[in-house]
Amino acid sequence: MAKEENPSTSREFQDLQRKLSLLIESIQNNSKVVAFMKSPVGQYLDRHPFAAFTLLVFIALSAVPVGFFLFLVVLTSLAAFVGVILLEGLVISVGGLSLLCVLCGLGFVSLIISATIIASHVVVSSLINCGLSSSCQETVK
Repeated sequence: MAKEENPSTSREFQDLQRKLSLLIESIQNNSKVVAFMKSPVGQYLDRHPFAAFTLLVFIALSAVPVGFFLFLVVLTSLAAFVGVILLEGLVISVGGLSLLCVLCGLGFVSLIISATIIASHVVVSSLINCGLSSSCQETVK
């Protein structure tokens, strides 16, 4: 029964792999992506995938605190028009220090998440490669 499911699973896997490779190719052929990859930052991140992934995770995690901080700045600026200038300075100072603490913590968390995901990727890809190659299957038997 498992051998009957194997060809359809293999076909689905090949179809998924083909769709994924087409998606990656369309992203890589995008003119903005090509221009970024020719820049010094793009070349550095291309040579250092861990740094690129850590930067991506950090940006994704820091979007909410930065957005909240900007929302807080806008609200306090509106309050300043009403006449609460001292409160604005205090709130922005405390908010800035809080944002600094949160971003430092998110930097540490993004490093941990990146390391965990990359380690999981290496392990899973090794297991998949071992499962798909005939030499590993012979040693298991």
